[in-house]
Amino acid sequence: MTSTHAFWLAGRQATGEDTFDVTSPWDGRLVGKVSVPTDAQVEEAVAAAHAVRDEFAATPAHVRAAALDHVSRRLVERTEEIAQLISAENGKPIKWARGEVGRAVSVFRFAAEEARRFNGGEAQRLDTDLGGQGRLALTRRFPKGVVLGIAPFNFPLNLCAHKIAPAIAAGAPIILKPAPATPLSGLIIGDLLAETELPAGAWSILPVSNDRMPALVQDERLPVISFTGSEKVGYAIMDSVPRKHCTLELGGNGAAVVLGDYASDADLDWAAGRIATFSNYQGGQSCISVQRVIADAAVYDRLLPRIVAAVEAQVARDPADDATDVGPLVSEDAAKRVETWVDEAVAAGASLLAGGKRDGASYAPTVLADVPADTTIACEEVFGPVLTVRRVDGEAEAFAAVNDSKYGLQAGVFTHDLQVAFRAHRALEVGGVVVGDVPSYRADQMPYGGVKQSGVGREGVKFAMDDYTYERVLVLTGLAL
Repeated sequence: MTSTHAFWLAGRQATGEDTFDVTSPWDGRLVGKVSVPTDAQVEEAVAAAHAVRDEFAATPAHVRAAALDHVSRRLVERTEEIAQLISAENGKPIKWARGEVGRAVSVFRFAAEEARRFNGGEAQRLDTDLGGQGRLALTRRFPKGVVLGIAPFNFPLNLCAHKIAPAIAAGAPIILKPAPATPLSGLIIGDLLAETELPAGAWSILPVSNDRMPALVQDERLPVISFTGSEKVGYAIMDSVPRKHCTLELGGNGAAVVLGDYASDADLDWAAGRIATFSNYQGGQSCISVQRVIADAAVYDRLLPRIVAAVEAQVARDPADDATDVGPLVSEDAAKRVETWVDEAVAAGASLLAGGKRDGASYAPTVLADVPADTTIACEEVFGPVLTVRRVDGEAEAFAAVNDSKYGLQAGVFTHDLQVAFRAHRALEVGGVVVGDVPSYRADQMPYGGVKQSGVGREGVKFAMDDYTYERVLVLTGLAL
């Protein structure tokens, strides 16, 4: 694991002049060294992608689908190796790392399926008006051009897959920039793509530093940007290139609403267990982790101790241990930030019911109640294993509390009432409403994204393909319709 890793330049392995170290956030050990592309090599990758864009768009669907199927199968074969790599460079507990590989397997399989059926064409008769007699419109989708995919550290394999797989399926060349803290998982995808027959230049994986990203963002040969990361960086990208197409999957402070009808012991045990698990999985470093619990007064007093007990039962230790639920954050600085936010809330009057302690890059699973509305942790995305719990009176107040946020990614609503479920779908200002579970549920084929400050556009293979392409209409004249 401590060898120097080459990057992928126009489909082939290459090395630059410099390297950087990738270290484990759990114990600081060296996981690997990564070679850094020079400016000339980055230019070569961009020029190759731009040059091959027409050829790649015209590549038969079966060629693209076969390549995607191949990557999916090879991920299965190398699951344990890749999971160990994710856990080492990210600090993710091994059981969650294995799950991430499984999701990436599905993403590439979904993309292969979509490549085979995408762009089938829709025929529209135009003789509905006199001027359209004998005319037929055929609409197809074509790539907008080369995609610049910028991936984050928290799902270092699967969120790279969500950039690469839809681009290949749609016939769009892609330049992928993995996160500097976790580049090794993304580079593994290059190992598997190199075994396929995709055109040279159709893909590159370049572990460049964040300070070199603006030059790529500004490059006119990269008309589509797909970014997953912080609100601040995402909107800075969009503001800097207003004429480009940007898909932004940004932050959230996911709310789980537990309504009064969700009141049996079995109901509350299920809700508490799911809330505890998914406020702490990935160390809370997920845009849809549970950060806020909004509980009806009718169930609050019975739910809260169940949540505290379930959070305290989370196992936080070495991520290599199969029994570990919660690993470290990505860095000690990230853990210190969480510590500062929790301390601020407690100083302002919040009740600390569990956790609240930091050890290096690890932060103990934490529960807060009675959190003042103007504290940082009540307003911003904590991106750590911290949960706040609030009492409300009834559905209307609960839904208003969900919406009282600048974010709007996903929300979970624990209810048995189908009418309430549909009212939640109408009322909640989020990109997804999950009924009977936490907001942290994501199926990789469904549309995924947010509103307000949580971003624009949608991921999920088919929906990303729509973002990477545009409609072009062909009008046929003189037909006997």
